Amino acid sequence: MAENTEVVVIGGGYAGVMAADRLTQHADVTVTLINPRPDFVERIRLHQLVGGSHDAVVEYAKVLGRGVRLLVDSVTEIDAAARRVALASGGTAAYDYLVYAVGSGSADPGVPGAAEFAYPINSLEEAQRLRPVLAAAPATAAVTVVGGGPTGIETAAELAEQGRTVTLVCGGVLGPYLHARGRRSVAGRLARLGVTVLEGPGAKVAAVTRGAVRLGDGRGLPSEVTIWTAGFGVPDLAVRSGLSTDAEGRLLTDETLTSVDDDRIVAAGDSAAPSGLPLRMSCQAAIPLGARAADTVLSRIAGERPAPLNAVFAGQCISLGRRAGIFQVARRSDVALWFHVAGRPGAKLKEFICQGIIKHLAGEAREPGSYGLHRVPGGPRRQRLLATASHRTPAPTTADQAA
Repeated sequence: MAENTEVVVIGGGYAGVMAADRLTQHADVTVTLINPRPDFVERIRLHQLVGGSHDAVVEYAKVLGRGVRLLVDSVTEIDAAARRVALASGGTAAYDYLVYAVGSGSADPGVPGAAEFAYPINSLEEAQRLRPVLAAAPATAAVTVVGGGPTGIETAAELAEQGRTVTLVCGGVLGPYLHARGRRSVAGRLARLGVTVLEGPGAKVAAVTRGAVRLGDGRGLPSEVTIWTAGFGVPDLAVRSGLSTDAEGRLLTDETLTSVDDDRIVAAGDSAAPSGLPLRMSCQAAIPLGARAADTVLSRIAGERPAPLNAVFAGQCISLGRRAGIFQVARRSDVALWFHVAGRPGAKLKEFICQGIIKHLAGEAREPGSYGLHRVPGGPRRQRLLATASHRTPAPTTADQAA
């Protein structure tokens, strides 16, 4: 690494911050992090922002290394041939290597009235918009939370614990990731909080109006405030830039997280689709993916062969208000096991994890390269999936094909 190398990281979430911090372990690598906000968002606390128990924001000074230049702006296009990105402010930023860590956000609901009358909470701005709406609503107002995944469960529990009248519309099964035992535990806690849980195929939302939610089976639910937590989508930056993506718009990479189009572009986090087999969207995946992306860039700069993805999961942690939670233990291949930690210990474990994430990022900022990666290459389940995928010929989606 005799010459200085410019690395641009797009996205200042869990993956982007970890990648940017880790890249600074070499003095001849200049790192610029481009993010539309001046603060780090604790996305896993957005339901707390909605409930008023946390602002879900941390100063970048606490998690970003001194060697990282923070540019508060948005990238509108990637010009891979010229190795530069266009900025919303009108300028450009040149790079030798690019880390694509744009994350994920709310997906298009695709349900009549949802975009107009329901409140998504997958971004800081969305959660901040909902907070005063809830504050203005009477304590007896009917609140409907759409989506039976972790965000929906956490939001429903958070508001019910405050005495709100909450209905959780799952559109399928409650907590689909959970083991049956863990699901029963969550259902029991929600019942004690007074949450009405609607499951099954008839519990899919067919339409949203200003004061009600209509289900697929014809039922109508009064709803003064409707909160939409069903589904995630990724920004279309890669598609707009003519890069190969999967059907959802995630950047297609190999197992080293390198773009299939350009070995100067590396992806991490929710917006990455390694081998067309993306990991579960989560900060649990984003942080090690950010570290792996940084290591891939550093290996390429040094002329070395990058190591492949080594994703290992521990489970899923869900808060159930401020006094209870659940940690669903899983196999390292991300399949839930029968064992879980629930109740007050589950709440303490969830809070410990939330605080630990910030400590991991802050630790990498202070001592770049200190974050430890698991040494198990992908696990047997991913190896089987890769072997199966190798017999198929994937059809990458580019901007031209998508049009």
